[in-house]
Amino acid sequence: MDFKQIQELIKMINKSNIGEVIIEEKGFKLTIKQKEEPVQQLIAAPAQAHSPMAAAMHQAPAAQTTSTNVSSKPKAEPAVSDNLLTIKSPMIGTFYRSASPDKPALVNVGDEIEEGTAVCIIEAMKLFNEIESEVKGKIVKVLVEDASPVEYDQPLFLVEPS
Repeated sequence: MDFKQIQELIKMINKSNIGEVIIEEKGFKLTIKQKEEPVQQLIAAPAQAHSPMAAAMHQAPAAQTTSTNVSSKPKAEPAVSDNLLTIKSPMIGTFYRSASPDKPALVNVGDEIEEGTAVCIIEAMKLFNEIESEVKGKIVKVLVEDASPVEYDQPLFLVEPS
């Protein structure tokens, strides 16, 4: 794990509700703990459709860009209030509605989706993971803002099953 990866991990943890993360790899141990009071950041990055790192990844040569399809698909569970299903995040990362800043959203409210339809991208540790639906239906609501951090099992979309 290099210094930039550690910095990105710290940023993601600061934006989340995670209290502590411990990573152990081949003789290397990293523990990151949140302070109980929010920490003010001194350097503010300009707001963009995607992070600067995401833009750099999309401009990098294909040999250097790493993209994976998540084998564990997001969970779809019945919503409490009615017959809607919830597509949840299978991982911690940054939620993107499109594959790159200049592309349209993968899905919009009102779109019909099938099982296996790509619904969003979640960036985690510099990897862009295409998240696929496990359900068939119509997107009723997008629950997360573009370029926002998401937690494991966080609801992303509401779907009316068909």
